Amino acid sequence: MTRASQEQVGLGDHPLSGLAREDLDLITEMVLQSGSLKGLAKSYGVSYPTIRTRVDRVIERLKALVEGREREPLTDLLADLVERGEITASAARAVRDTAREVAAKQNGAAG
Repeated sequence: MTRASQEQVGLGDHPLSGLAREDLDLITEMVLQSGSLKGLAKSYGVSYPTIRTRVDRVIERLKALVEGREREPLTDLLADLVERGEITASAARAVRDTAREVAAKQNGAAG
């Protein structure tokens, strides 16, 4: 087995292994586009702001994995809704912040 093929055996516990396939596909395409978000947007057939939002979401997911934080399903859902234009970013933040406040109150009452 060559060194290159040995290194490709698997991701194991690498943070990338915790990302969804669509996130890995985006990262792969971004590398193939030499990191160009303009090229990435063109290859996905979307606007620059849309691809910027997608990349930012992947960055946040990867940061959470690296830092050992759990993913927040509500935040992911809200980000998807914003990306599809079903709600505004400010409405998504308001929902997320309200959910966090409710959870904090519940945790305070339980403790």
